Amino acid sequence: MNERHLSSAEIRNRFLAHFEQRGHTVVPSASLLLDDPNLLFVNAGMVPFKPYFLGQETPPFRRATSVQKCVRTLDIEEVGKTTRHGTFFQMNGNFSFGDYFKEGAIQYAWELVTNPQSEGGLGFDPDLIWVTVLPEDDEARHFWKSVAGLPDERIQPRGLKDNYWNMGVPGPGGPCSEIYVDRGPAYGPDGGPDADEDRFLEIWNLVFMQEELSAVRAKDDFDIAGPLPSKNIDTGMGLERVAYLLQGKQNLYEIDTVFPVIEKAMELSGKKYGASGADGHVDDVRFRVVADHVRSSLMLIGDGVTPGNEGRGYVLRRLLRRAVRNMRLLGYQDPALPELLPVSRDRMGESYPELVSGWDRIAQVAYAEEDAFRKTLQAGTQIFDLAASEVRESGATTIPGDRAFALHDTYGFPIDLTLEMAAEAGLSVDEPGFRQLMSEQRERAKADARAKKGQHADTAVYRDILDANGPTEWLAYETLETESRPLALLREGAAVGALATGEIGELVLDRTPFYAESGGQVADAGVIEFEGGAVEVLDVQRPVRGLVVHQVRVVDGELPADAALLHARVDPQWRIGARQAHSGTHIVHAALREVLGPTALQSGSYNRPGYLRLDFGWLNALSPDQVREIEQVANNALRADLAVAWEYMTLSQAKDWGALALFGETYDDQKVRVVEIGGPWSRELCGGTHVDHSSQVGTVVVTGESSVGSGNRRIEALTGVEGFSYLARERDVVGQLSTLLKAQPDDLVGRVGDLVDRLKQVEKEMERIRLQQLLSGGAALAEGATDVNGVRLVAQRLDGAGGGDVRTLATDVRARLTGDAPAVVVLVGAADGKAAIVAALNDAAQARGLAAGDLVRAAAPFLDGKGGGKADLAQGGGTDVTRIDEALAAVTAAVASA
Repeated sequence: MNERHLSSAEIRNRFLAHFEQRGHTVVPSASLLLDDPNLLFVNAGMVPFKPYFLGQETPPFRRATSVQKCVRTLDIEEVGKTTRHGTFFQMNGNFSFGDYFKEGAIQYAWELVTNPQSEGGLGFDPDLIWVTVLPEDDEARHFWKSVAGLPDERIQPRGLKDNYWNMGVPGPGGPCSEIYVDRGPAYGPDGGPDADEDRFLEIWNLVFMQEELSAVRAKDDFDIAGPLPSKNIDTGMGLERVAYLLQGKQNLYEIDTVFPVIEKAMELSGKKYGASGADGHVDDVRFRVVADHVRSSLMLIGDGVTPGNEGRGYVLRRLLRRAVRNMRLLGYQDPALPELLPVSRDRMGESYPELVSGWDRIAQVAYAEEDAFRKTLQAGTQIFDLAASEVRESGATTIPGDRAFALHDTYGFPIDLTLEMAAEAGLSVDEPGFRQLMSEQRERAKADARAKKGQHADTAVYRDILDANGPTEWLAYETLETESRPLALLREGAAVGALATGEIGELVLDRTPFYAESGGQVADAGVIEFEGGAVEVLDVQRPVRGLVVHQVRVVDGELPADAALLHARVDPQWRIGARQAHSGTHIVHAALREVLGPTALQSGSYNRPGYLRLDFGWLNALSPDQVREIEQVANNALRADLAVAWEYMTLSQAKDWGALALFGETYDDQKVRVVEIGGPWSRELCGGTHVDHSSQVGTVVVTGESSVGSGNRRIEALTGVEGFSYLARERDVVGQLSTLLKAQPDDLVGRVGDLVDRLKQVEKEMERIRLQQLLSGGAALAEGATDVNGVRLVAQRLDGAGGGDVRTLATDVRARLTGDAPAVVVLVGAADGKAAIVAALNDAAQARGLAAGDLVRAAAPFLDGKGGGKADLAQGGGTDVTRIDEALAAVTAAVASA
């Protein structure tokens, strides 16, 4: 089939070189986190080019090629059960925007697939290539015969479901042609892709975009409005599929970028991949899950995702924890990611060098999540043990589905681990009940996703405005005020003729000085005046690229949609504060890296006039000394009056220049804005507004440092006048304390420390006296013991006593009931509307058949509570203090019947 095995990196490089030699612009892979309301992650090679295919933007090239990172997460729990799909994959693609069409796409694909490796091709045997076409696409069939020389029998017609492409929404669409490789009779029957898609493996899909769809009801059910103004090409070749064919492997889990992780997992676990028998199959699935999830997690963290409880962060958390969990199920109990993740880095780093340069940050995030999950497993095990104990005590053998779901959903405890531990304990789990609850949760998630997808549809009105008028002339960098003309006036998504005083709507101008919220910086505030009135600007957004939309409230007069002329004016004080805060964010980021090191990278930010917050990847809380040093470095930069400058360049030039990109942000490959403060000291990609010199920030006052999730910290600070005001308030507090304590400011800490020590001593003495008084009542309670069927019983209500006091007194009274007779002490305290019950028994009472846990359970229902414990000592609580006497009566009855 081929002359030699090619590595994944070689296949990637050959693909790009093949199309670059044929006039295509090589476009680097976009981040997995493109800003698309329909997508959590980039899931196809064409996604970064969607604005060009949809006609929203003019492509800067006629031909392009890329190898795009992709993640699909619809069925994470099914990963590894088959060998054909994984969560992360790479999609090789070539694209034509109104340039070549079917003949060119087929010719270029055929050349790459079948040309000898010595000529830069992949070296597949032409006699093993099959293709599919739409039955009515005679043009594609003709070119496969004339260009590639394929016979009719190896050009199979297939219907719309297989050979027509659309985006699932109105827009471009067209027939497609798929390329298959015959793997041989060992993999299935003859007859082409229609007969068997295991033997005949699809490697490449060529999409011929030629039609405009007006409605899409299903993949094979849509309406065609007419031909597209220009015909486009979009292709996708699965790199991993090609790799396992060219490397002589059976599936994607055995290729050079994936299998080394399995090899390491085998070494760590002592298990063998590919072992025979049922256990071997189960272990194989676990090995594949580990290999897939480790690589996917590496790529996601590399693009700036951090573990969390929502959205992308939740997906990453699931991937990491499933990898760790499956290593545990394979028998490996120690931390696994420090052993596995570097293996994946070494294999993927050749194609994505940023994984190597950003390794310290990636490792920090991943290892912190594993540490947190190991603690979760420990806590979840304790919750499981309690649930198993309750099941046994009730006489049942099945853990209810809602308990298993709570372990999974609340504590992050995986269901397969619950099943494993239940089996070890001789119990089963109500899996149908658990699955039902999981299904309900998924339906809620799908509903949320559909709701979010609806936001995409809401942008149609803005696209119409953009198409009719062109992009907004955006002047935020150049001026604070300008004359403007209204293009559209909206209310609740629909055009209106006017807005009356007090009404809120959206105003689109032909030109604006207002900064639209982006990059962590909030939108500008200000006013827009018109003849006879004015509106207050509440918010400014870009719902579609190129269009700026102002949310406004009419404060005077009535704003007509056809106003002849408007005057837009940004509040200058607001803009000054915003510039100070945004430049301050860059300065704090640089100071952070100077103090903590280059791995302390920003993972998110927010700034408004006078305030900034910066999130960054870091495992541990910062010490007070570190916080002070960061603040000092930042203010030294202000005092140095560093120049602030910016310029535009390509993304690759910016990276070569050492500019930092904010993780999770999307940048234009052709032009980005780089802001630098003090030259290379702070150099970041940024579209925000900034001061001209660092001294104009005024001051940086760090007000807080906290955790925002596993492996992530947050610094908050004030700038400008707000920072000085904060310091002034602190000065006033210090002055008031100095006056109250009659001490100099420098002596305040020592004086307050002395007062705190004295207060602690007084509290200890008060506690000693209180406990002494409490125990002094123990003798009286012991003397008041009554004889109930030969048992010395103390059953007493204690008003004002909490759980700790009740337990202390109960054990003290039990100790006072000396002798060989059975003794039972049951005390119920009532404090703050809650009841606390403790039962304490001596050995003779236990020998009589009494148990403290049984007595607590007899009383607890009257208190609207529960409890339990050992035979000699048990406790519980409840929320009903009105029936304490009934609870004590139930205890007496239980003792009497023993």
